[in-house]
Amino acid sequence: MGLSIDPVLVGLVVIMLVFVFGVYLLIRRTLLSLREGFERGKQ
Repeated sequence: MGLSIDPVLVGLVVIMLVFVFGVYLLIRRTLLSLREGFERGKQ
């Protein structure tokens, strides 16, 4: 069974994963800072 993996396909998948991860981190950071500001605003 010859496992021929297309380098272009691998590159696209890696880029997609990095992009999704980056967006996730950005959203999480934004939500955390928003919640922090919310907590401060209540006091």
